[in-house]
Amino acid sequence: MADKDSAGGADLAGALARVVGALRRVTVQVRTRGRRGDGAGSGIVWRPDGLVVTNAHVVRGERAVVELPDGERLDARVVRMDRSRDLAALEVPARGLPTPLVGDPRTLRAGDLVIAVGSPFGVPGAASVGVVHQVEPAGAGRGPRWIRADVRLAPGNSGGPLADAAGRVMGVNAMIANGLGLAVPTTAVARFLAEGAPAADRATLGVAVRPVLVAAAGARALGLMLAAVAEGGAAARAGLLLGDVLLAADGVPFTHPGDLAVCLEEGGDRLRLHLLRGGRRLDVDVALRPAPARAA
Repeated sequence: MADKDSAGGADLAGALARVVGALRRVTVQVRTRGRRGDGAGSGIVWRPDGLVVTNAHVVRGERAVVELPDGERLDARVVRMDRSRDLAALEVPARGLPTPLVGDPRTLRAGDLVIAVGSPFGVPGAASVGVVHQVEPAGAGRGPRWIRADVRLAPGNSGGPLADAAGRVMGVNAMIANGLGLAVPTTAVARFLAEGAPAADRATLGVAVRPVLVAAAGARALGLMLAAVAEGGAAARAGLLLGDVLLAADGVPFTHPGDLAVCLEEGGDRLRLHLLRGGRRLDVDVALRPAPARAA
């Protein structure tokens, strides 16, 4: 029995090492220089023609240096940026680069094994293993908003892959919140890289928000306080007021200042907002686009 247990453990260790090796081949270091100093993080080679995906907060200018796993350094330019979703796309002059298997984060369940690879504290190709804590939903008909995992991350892991036990990349590691790693799901990466809708077709709320901490259910929670409400906009039509604090959308609490923008980006004509007004909790249904005028 002991021999069988030892063999099983060796098989698992070998399989894990192979997965980590494959992930290291598609994980790069990203270094940028901007007005607020130098930045460093990780990135994922997304396409063999030199497209690299990382976090927006890793990028501090229009240019970056990408270091491949073999140590080669390439000048990169920023080709796309979405700070609300914390995603950026870089382009490097290279072809035939290895790319990862990309999975569907909607298949993840709490307790599933996950692997994070990145460059914590500048150490390239470092790996950590943990389990899925929660795949946070984004409301009916939408993909997950965040993958929360009990996995060890550190400065420099940002922008690197979070993969399942089969090595399929499920998300882009972004931050640590309440001791858990948060990753942007690959479904959001796909939307980010795809052709977006024309600006006129995108849903807007017509507000400016400021993140605040509020007391909710005996704990501190993120709220988005309305600092401006545009006249005639969707928020004004729904009766939202300056000083209202948005807590959630479609039943899903906000955990990042960009979550409201994500909800709007993902489409739909209506949004149910949960908010605080003068200490009272309210639910407000917002029509994001005006109803079409009826013919006489």
